[in-house]
Amino acid sequence: MADDKMAGGKMDHAAHQAIMAAVAAPSRTPANVTRDTYRHPVETLSFFGVTPTQTVVEYSPGGGWYTEILAPLLKDKGTFYAVQSPGKGFDGLKAKMSAATGVYGKAKLVPWPETGIPAGTVDTLLTFRNVHNMVMGGTEAATFKAFYAMLKPGGTLGIVDHRLPEARDTAMEKSSGYLKVSTVRRLAEAAGFKYVGSSEVNANPKDSTDWAKGVWTLPPVLANGDTDKAKYVAIGESDRMTLKFVKPAK
Repeated sequence: MADDKMAGGKMDHAAHQAIMAAVAAPSRTPANVTRDTYRHPVETLSFFGVTPTQTVVEYSPGGGWYTEILAPLLKDKGTFYAVQSPGKGFDGLKAKMSAATGVYGKAKLVPWPETGIPAGTVDTLLTFRNVHNMVMGGTEAATFKAFYAMLKPGGTLGIVDHRLPEARDTAMEKSSGYLKVSTVRRLAEAAGFKYVGSSEVNANPKDSTDWAKGVWTLPPVLANGDTDKAKYVAIGESDRMTLKFVKPAK
């Protein structure tokens, strides 16, 4: 099993430095920067092996938290696609990217599922806290199949999501926002991916994962409002799995 360390070498060091620079970019939204302590973007992207020369897809970026990092990282030597379903989220991200062309000028915002991205051309596909939505919506099999088609042989699928302990009732995956690692592995492997390994960089042992209102009890949503707010803020964002898969080389 892979661990939190990158495979050594000058190229890995250079990529790590480039990721650090993108995370430190002044173009990032200050409110997003404050969440680095929970989301560990430098360590996460380094674990997934992202480099500035790759073609990278971010699936369903939402408000664009990671997009703010990936767009400048890939602006000069790589290619970046933000893939979002049409609707309010797509329109909001489009406005955000249009307002800062210096950061997002080369980034490509494309609709899901008709992305227009040629099959077998993507080096790394990343999805952050989205697989639970697929499972709750019943779209997981089709989505993982599409991921597999987009990636090059040898390409990487990187997943971060809210982690449900393996001993819990699997039925919780349909309502709580949490998923078992075994479930995500099953979905990826059924689509043809090979499991590479995991990192504990986004783990949070303070999260009991058994909240009445699911993962949304915790920051950033804070579903209970001001009720026990200090308690949930002290816990922080959810306990998360960070899993790396590869599309086998032919």
